[in-house]
Amino acid sequence: MFSPIKNTRVYEKAIEQIKEMIVEGTFKKGDKLPSEREMAESLQISRTSIREALRELEIMGLIESRQGDGNFVKSSFENNLLKPLSTIFLLKESNSDEILELRQIIERGSVVLAAERITDEELEEMELLVEDSLKSDFKDQLVDVDIAFHYKIAQASKNFLILSILNAISFLIEAFIKDIRKNVITKKENTDMLIKQHRDILSALRGHDPIAAEKAMLSHLQYVNSQMKKEIEIIT
Repeated sequence: MFSPIKNTRVYEKAIEQIKEMIVEGTFKKGDKLPSEREMAESLQISRTSIREALRELEIMGLIESRQGDGNFVKSSFENNLLKPLSTIFLLKESNSDEILELRQIIERGSVVLAAERITDEELEEMELLVEDSLKSDFKDQLVDVDIAFHYKIAQASKNFLILSILNAISFLIEAFIKDIRKNVITKKENTDMLIKQHRDILSALRGHDPIAAEKAMLSHLQYVNSQMKKEIEIIT
């Protein structure tokens, strides 16, 4: 599971390995981490270094220490980003365009990295999500599948910060423009187009083609954003 560490700044390397395992899903939300002794032995570093790494991870908001029970991956570490983002959104009187622009910037970078790093297993999981969207007759399920599709891309980027930021953006959309997103995704004419666009993105990812992946993602997001803006105009 762990790889031995040989470095003078060993606790930083321990942080990197544990973070990577959280991103890749080796340690899932809510999971209990191995004991300090087990991790120290696996990483071949001192327990002092492990304690320092765990302390830093707790400060980052990725894990929580429970007295007498050990260390656990936080169940909702996205909130560490969501709260300040929500506060900025409200205090600065931001509009929904800024949320959509931020999402577009992050997702274009995310899909480029995913095209280079995605695994066969992740591609299979994304194919199943596309198939689920074809079969679904329930509006809420269509929204959930769309969210899961984009989450998988961020996960495949193998970049923890991208994954965390996109999760926070998704929560921000949920908090401020949830109904608008749902209306866009569940309209029949939009659903057919979105499924086609998801297939285009998946095809580029399967070919490990970053340029095609970014182009497909940009086309998808521009379409979604234009439809969301139409919905916003209707209700304002």
